[in-house]
Amino acid sequence: MTTQIFMASTLYGTATLAAALDSGCFDAADRRILLVSNNTATPETTPAVDGMPGFERLRNRFDDVVSWNAAVFPFHPGGWQPRVEDAPVWERYLRLAWDLGDDDVALAVESLQVHPALGVAQMFPDAPLTVYADGLMSYGPTRNRLDPLVGTRVERLLHLDLVPGLRPLLLTEFGVRPETVPTAAFTRVLAELADTGAGLPDVEEPALLLGQYLSALGILSADEEEALHVRMLRGVVERGHTRVVFKPHPSAPARFAGRLEEEAEQLGAGLTVLDTPVLAEVLYQRMRPALVVGCFSTGLLTASALYGLPVARTGTQTLLERLTPYENSNRVPVTIVDALLPDLTETGAVATLGGVPETEALSSLVRAVGFAMQPKILPELRTDAEEYLRTHLGSRTRRYFKRKRLTALALPGGLPGRLALLPRSPAVRRAVGKARSLKRSARR
Repeated sequence: MTTQIFMASTLYGTATLAAALDSGCFDAADRRILLVSNNTATPETTPAVDGMPGFERLRNRFDDVVSWNAAVFPFHPGGWQPRVEDAPVWERYLRLAWDLGDDDVALAVESLQVHPALGVAQMFPDAPLTVYADGLMSYGPTRNRLDPLVGTRVERLLHLDLVPGLRPLLLTEFGVRPETVPTAAFTRVLAELADTGAGLPDVEEPALLLGQYLSALGILSADEEEALHVRMLRGVVERGHTRVVFKPHPSAPARFAGRLEEEAEQLGAGLTVLDTPVLAEVLYQRMRPALVVGCFSTGLLTASALYGLPVARTGTQTLLERLTPYENSNRVPVTIVDALLPDLTETGAVATLGGVPETEALSSLVRAVGFAMQPKILPELRTDAEEYLRTHLGSRTRRYFKRKRLTALALPGGLPGRLALLPRSPAVRRAVGKARSLKRSARR
């Protein structure tokens, strides 16, 4: 007997798996299990995938649905990991709980480099792995070094072709081959969800604002994120849009919409705040937005690439400055959106994707950023990074790199070797200290 276990934490990811199954991306199996994990900060108050509108339309691809939260209760899926020596015990427990017996198990997981996916992979040490990506992070490098006992078991990376021609960097250190989920199959799955979400407002061709809850990631403060939403609203109103829909992140607090509603009243715009947790792609089909605006949401790419909708970004330059450490896994998604999509403030830029760089140029940028993020994981990209920085580093591309990072890696664009050592020089530090002392004395 063979059993395939598909782990999912989002409805978007579940739709990706459904499209992959419909396209024959997985071999036949005697049993298919969807393993649902609710990774939100407070899973007790947030619906899991199998509780979201539209899930039942995807349910028929799987024989059973089981909960990872229930399996590891009372631990939080994202904050708990099994001890290495306990992995055999956990495998026996899960085989009993899920009625696996002695079945040969194959796993399909997302975000393998972190828990809970990594923990599940460690509990089934003989299972071949498929990693599937439900967003833009697959185009970036693996965020940390994976245990070879896990990484060498990965057979392929399934991903949506959100940026045609751009190859993912994720897991390339293990020679993992990328494989695209057919776009047509994915849009057919999304079409199945088009009429889900009871109570959705009937708004035709609005400007749609996508929230991401960036304060939960520690990138922005709550006040800064509210200000970002207000900038989105002002930007679309300045472009003549009077009907606006705000889709908050499912985990975002209700207060995030308060300031936006006040601003909309002052601007004289009709604002609708959604309180139904549906995919943005459902709104694209139901409302046909006149414009979709966000920061670096994957939804911006699906709006443009899959539905041909006008899109614009805002706030990406701030995020590129704020992301810490440099190897933050959100850096490549932000870089792609910043390089690929027009800014909301650019005159006439939202009607089309004017100014989109060639795929080769974008690929070179992503590879250079990927090396700067993870030089030890992807050392073979050093030559590509050096070439890109020598030929393309300028006022427009400088935002994607930190001078300190380039200096530390001895890459073009960093400080020259001798100057890089100046801040560490005792003589320089003494001189700076003396200058500051004299400055304070002069003020007295």
